[in-house]
Amino acid sequence: MRHPTLHSVFLFLGFFNHHLTSANEPKPSILWITAEDMSPVLGCYGDTDAITPNIDKLARESIKYTHAFASAPVCSPSRSCLIQGALPPSMGTQHMRSGFPLPSVFNGFPSLLRKAGYYTTNNVKTDYNSGNYREIIEKSWNESSSTAHWRKRTTEKIPFFSVFNLMTSHQSRSMVWTHERFKSDVQSKLEKQEIHNPSNISLPPYYPDTSIVRKTLARFYDCVTAMDKEVGAILRQLEDDGLAENTIVFFFSDHGSGIPRHKRALLDSGMHVPLLVRFPKKWKHLAKTEQGKSNNQLVSFVDFGPTILNLTGTPIPSHMQGKPFLGKNLPEKRSYVYGHRDRVDEVRDFSRSVRDKKYLYIRNYMPHLGYNQPTAWPDLGEIRHEFYKLAKSGKMTPAQLHFAGPRRPVEELYDCQNDPLNLKNLVRSSNHQEILRKMRREHLNYALKIRDWGFIPEYEAWERSKDSNGWKIGRSGSIPWEKILKAAELVGREKETKFLHNLDSDDETVRYWGAIGLGAYPKRLSKSSLAALERALKDSSPSVRIEIANTLIRNGQSKDALSTLIEELNHKNLIVVAHAARTIELLGEKAKLAVPAMEICLKRAYAVRPPDLSPVIVLPGDQDMAMFVGFSCNAFLQKVK
Repeated sequence: MRHPTLHSVFLFLGFFNHHLTSANEPKPSILWITAEDMSPVLGCYGDTDAITPNIDKLARESIKYTHAFASAPVCSPSRSCLIQGALPPSMGTQHMRSGFPLPSVFNGFPSLLRKAGYYTTNNVKTDYNSGNYREIIEKSWNESSSTAHWRKRTTEKIPFFSVFNLMTSHQSRSMVWTHERFKSDVQSKLEKQEIHNPSNISLPPYYPDTSIVRKTLARFYDCVTAMDKEVGAILRQLEDDGLAENTIVFFFSDHGSGIPRHKRALLDSGMHVPLLVRFPKKWKHLAKTEQGKSNNQLVSFVDFGPTILNLTGTPIPSHMQGKPFLGKNLPEKRSYVYGHRDRVDEVRDFSRSVRDKKYLYIRNYMPHLGYNQPTAWPDLGEIRHEFYKLAKSGKMTPAQLHFAGPRRPVEELYDCQNDPLNLKNLVRSSNHQEILRKMRREHLNYALKIRDWGFIPEYEAWERSKDSNGWKIGRSGSIPWEKILKAAELVGREKETKFLHNLDSDDETVRYWGAIGLGAYPKRLSKSSLAALERALKDSSPSVRIEIANTLIRNGQSKDALSTLIEELNHKNLIVVAHAARTIELLGEKAKLAVPAMEICLKRAYAVRPPDLSPVIVLPGDQDMAMFVGFSCNAFLQKVK
C-alpha cells in the first residue's frame, strides 16, 4: 500500500515538472505573408497567365489549400475577422470602416501570443474596423510600422509572430494609379519578359473583350509578378537569418482580386483565396497533410486566429468562433464557410453566402441594387466605365450582364465543381431544389446563431449599442432576431401586401425591411401601396424614412419624399447623412432639386475630413463617414449640374 502523503508529493512533483517542461518547451515562430486583393491567380493554382516563381516554389514545399475563403470580399471586415477569430456580423464590424464598439476582451489574438512570450510585429496595414482598433494595435504588436520586423527582437531565442502585408497587388495599382506611376512603381521592378502583353491575356467569359479590359488585366498580372518578388525577398531574409527551420510560413491574400466581379462580390471570384502553409521538418508533426500536397478541407478566415493559437500551444478564448485546422487535438472539420457583403465605403448593400465543398448559395437582400454599383474610389479605374458603357449599349452577354446589369437575383446557387466561374444560377433547376432548401436553411440558422447585425440598419445598430457594445446587446435577448430575419426573408419573394403589413410593425427594423421589400419590388407599386408609403414618411426611424422616400420618388411621388431626404442631410449622425446622400446620388435627375442641399452637405463633409486626404488613410468614425458622404455628394453634383 502506497503512503498517501508520499504519493501526493510525487503527484505534485509530477504536475509541477509537467508544467515546467511545457512552459519551457520550444515554440515555433510564425510568419504571415499577406497579399492584397488577389484571387488564386498563381502558377501553383493552375493560372496560365501568372508569373510567380517564388510563390510556386513555396507551394512545392507547403500544404496547398484549395478551399480557403475570406469572410468578406473587402479588406476591413476581413481583417476584423482575422484579428479577432470571430465573424464580423456577430461583432457588428461587417461594414467597411465601421468603428463599431467591441468588448474589452476583443484585443486581437496576437495579444495572447505576446502574453505567451512571443515577439509580435506587423508590417504595416491594420484596418481592423472596430472602435477599439487603437487598443488592438497597442496590445497585439510589439511593433506595427513600415519597418516592423522579426529582426528587431532582443534575442534570437524569443519566438516571433511576424506579419507582412504586401500592397503591390492592391486594386489601386492595377486600376486607379496613372499609367506613369504604375510604370515607375511596378513595371520598373520587372524584367521585359515578365511584363504581360494585353493581347495574350486569357479573359474569363464574364469580361467583355475590349482593349481597356485587356490592359487592366495585364496590369493586374504585372502587379502579381512584382508582389511575387517581394515574397521571395522575405523568404530569403528568413533563410539568411537561419530561421527557416524553426518558422511556420503562411501565405494568403485578404480576398479576391481587385478587379470587377472579384473584390466586393460574394462569388468565388471575390471570396476564394490562395493559402499555402510551409512547415519545417522540426514542426511537421503539427501538419496534417504532407508538404507539397493539396488539402481540400474548408477553411475560413475565422479559423486563422484559433489555428495560430493552437500551433503555439496558446489557449483559445471562448468568444472565438473559428476552428483550428492545424496543430494538435483538432475539432471536427467544418462543413460550411460563411460570407457577408455589407456597406463598402458609400455603397450600401446586404448579401449573405454559404459555401460547402461543392455548392455556393448567395442571398441578395437588396436585389434592386446591382453588383456593379457606382462607387467613387474604384470608379477612378477606366475598366469600370467600360462596364457601364457596354451595359447601356446592350452589347454584353448574359454572363457579363449578371455583374453589370441593374439588378441581381434574389438567390443564387452554383455548382462550383462543375461551374467554377459561377456562371449558371441553379435556383430554378428542378434537380437542385433540395440543395437550395438545405443551403437556405443553413444560412438562416447561422445568421440566427451568431446574431447577425447586418439585418439591422447601421444607424439603428449604433443606437441599440451606444450604451454597451454589439456583442453583448446582440445576446441580451432585447432584439427580436427571429422576427427580424423573417421580415428580411420576404424581400424579393412576396407581394406588396406583406410588406405593407410590416410597415405597421412596432419594431423599427421590421418596418425597415417592409420598406426595403417595397423598394425592391420589380413592378410599379399600386396606388394603395404608394398612399401607405406617403403616410409612413414620418416614421420615427431615419433609415425607414429614407427608404420610403426613395421608393416614392422612383414611383413618381417626389415632392414630400425629396423634402424628407433633404431633411436627413442635416441629421446630426453622419451614418444617416451618408445613407441619405447615397440615396440622392443614385436617384440622379429625379432628385435634381436637391442640388443646393447636397452642396451644403459637401461643405459639411469637407469640414470633417479634408478632400485632399487620401482615401487609403483609415480614420474610423466621423472622418471616414464624412469621406463617404463627400463621395456621394460629389458624384451627384457632377452628374446633374
